[in-house]
Amino acid sequence: MIIQRYEDSRKEEVREVVLEVLQEHGFEPDRLKDADLNDINGYYFGSGGMFFVGIVDDKVIGTAGVRKLDENWCEIRRIYLKKAFRSKGNGKKLFRAALDFAEKNCSAVVLKTDSTLTKAIDMYLKHGFTFQKEETGYLYFEKKFDQKPKIV
Repeated sequence: MIIQRYEDSRKEEVREVVLEVLQEHGFEPDRLKDADLNDINGYYFGSGGMFFVGIVDDKVIGTAGVRKLDENWCEIRRIYLKKAFRSKGNGKKLFRAALDFAEKNCSAVVLKTDSTLTKAIDMYLKHGFTFQKEETGYLYFEKKFDQKPKIV
């Protein structure tokens, strides 16, 4: 798998991957929750964030987004991977790409996930995230990065 920065030419492929994974886990598309997919550039890049796509044979098989919330905080979103490409380290690579971007550009990162997605939760905990709260079936996690003194 090759990880690349999202380009608009991949918009429909990204939508297909996200909707396929949502459906697989029993989630229905939601016009409001999924509104970011209508304007990935504006939603992620417009705030200074990033959106990655995982590519195999020139097709999108996974996604990972980072949205800046403010100068210090960002949110990791849209860690999705087609079923056939799981358990091979691909999801971890996408997640690491998002986490590395977050660490270089923010002092802390948050994410939320459905409480039934235990593999994802395990991965977040192994990467130093701490559980913050549970609300309506979602678990919220955060991670603060060690602040290195800036060289002037």
